[in-house]
Amino acid sequence: MKTIRLLLGDQLNKKHSWFKQIDHNVIYLMMEITPEMNYAKHHIQKMLAFMHAMRNFAKELEQEGHVVRYIKLKDPDNQQSFYKNILKLIEINPDINKFEYQVPDEYRLDQEMKKITDQIGLEHQSYSTEHFLTHRQDLRDFFTKKKIWRMEEFYRHIRKKYSILMVGDKPIGDKWNYDQDNRKKWDPKQSIPDRIKFNHDVGHLKDEIDKLEIGYIGSVDTKNFNWPSNEEESLQVLNHFIRFSLDKFGDFQDAMSNENPYLFHSLISFALNTKMLSPLKIAETVEENLKKDLSNLSAVEGFIRQIIGWREYIRGVYWAKMPEYGQSNFLKFKNKLPEFFWHGKTNMNCLQKSIQQSLQHAYAHHIQRLMILGNFMLLSEVDPKLVHEWFLAIYIDAIEWVEMPNVLGMSQYADGGLLATKPYVSSGSYINKMGNYCKSCQYDVKTKFADNSCPFNSLYWSFFLNNPTLLENNPRMGIVKMQINKMKEEDRGLYIKKSKQILKNIEQL
Repeated sequence: MKTIRLLLGDQLNKKHSWFKQIDHNVIYLMMEITPEMNYAKHHIQKMLAFMHAMRNFAKELEQEGHVVRYIKLKDPDNQQSFYKNILKLIEINPDINKFEYQVPDEYRLDQEMKKITDQIGLEHQSYSTEHFLTHRQDLRDFFTKKKIWRMEEFYRHIRKKYSILMVGDKPIGDKWNYDQDNRKKWDPKQSIPDRIKFNHDVGHLKDEIDKLEIGYIGSVDTKNFNWPSNEEESLQVLNHFIRFSLDKFGDFQDAMSNENPYLFHSLISFALNTKMLSPLKIAETVEENLKKDLSNLSAVEGFIRQIIGWREYIRGVYWAKMPEYGQSNFLKFKNKLPEFFWHGKTNMNCLQKSIQQSLQHAYAHHIQRLMILGNFMLLSEVDPKLVHEWFLAIYIDAIEWVEMPNVLGMSQYADGGLLATKPYVSSGSYINKMGNYCKSCQYDVKTKFADNSCPFNSLYWSFFLNNPTLLENNPRMGIVKMQINKMKEEDRGLYIKKSKQILKNIEQL
């Protein structure tokens, strides 16, 4: 008798225990289906990166001797459904008597697997993906009976559990967190390393997408596709980051540049979220580098905190609060997303550069996402569901479990403060401080009420004037509250009037 083992597109973990032994009675099933291509209008690079990595993974399994059934997007017998393709395989192989799968990370796919196992009529079993450092329910259990969930507590718990950046039971350097050391503004004199180049040709994959007329956004150079497609290439990206960027990553992880989209960021998020890279392997590899240079502790800690702290925390919030979390809208915002988010044609230079970069590269680093794009969306009172849909579509690393809490919780404050300690909004001064976008913008970041004043300025202050409860009993908002209390009544009125004018004519910005 035979077993089907289903592998999803983000389950490309070569180290999984499934693959330790060759068993010709096990059929590994992988498939490209249109519902996974069009549940959002994805960036074309996101589609191609998944297809490319999946096909390479299947090829590697076959080369190692495993039995693989890979259903391509264009195959004439593709039923374009997980359930129907599984049934078709069972019809062809009547000796199949068991169905196995790795537990999905997205709620919608988790529900689909449950439906399939209910309907398929076979013995079935689910397995861990063996990727994360925590289980789905760990965060919920950790914060039982606590009204406020804070990542820092959970992060320290994980570091102790896995003995990462620890000396006995104490953190290396006697500090848990070096975030305050990692906020230097951009220095244009810095030499930025080139991105690693793979120059894959993925034109044949794009042809398959185009023939099925699957809609997408963004652009791609199909002759020089540089996203990693297997574990080996993913490790090359990681090691390139450690060698050429890690020493500057800490200083400039919150900086923004008009000229360069990547700066000193690692570009490993796609490889990580498809499980071609292990978070524990990444943390151990970066920690090993620290032993060679203890002066780099703040950069190493800041990077590892994102991998084993924030990422695991975000996943925990997602599974603790789904499916209700997807409907979060604490501030009851209902505005539409401005059309320029789909083409980047706006006179606001920071938005223009960040959006057009995202459309060109399927990438923007976390401060661009949080303090320019998300900041503007929140200040513009955009419906958070529309914000979520945009972020899910445009970024190569956007898988719902990691994208949704980051957007609804961290970026849009739609969960009312469960995830973030405050609304992450700013006026133009922060953007001007951390980057050089403002120097080549037609809007004046230093004025408030003029026709060409930076829209962020009025939108920021009117946001708090219109939502005063956000300032109550929040120690992180004390300075903002004090500034508003000192504000002239005339200026309050001017901020609100100016912001209404901006929102009314938002498409003309």
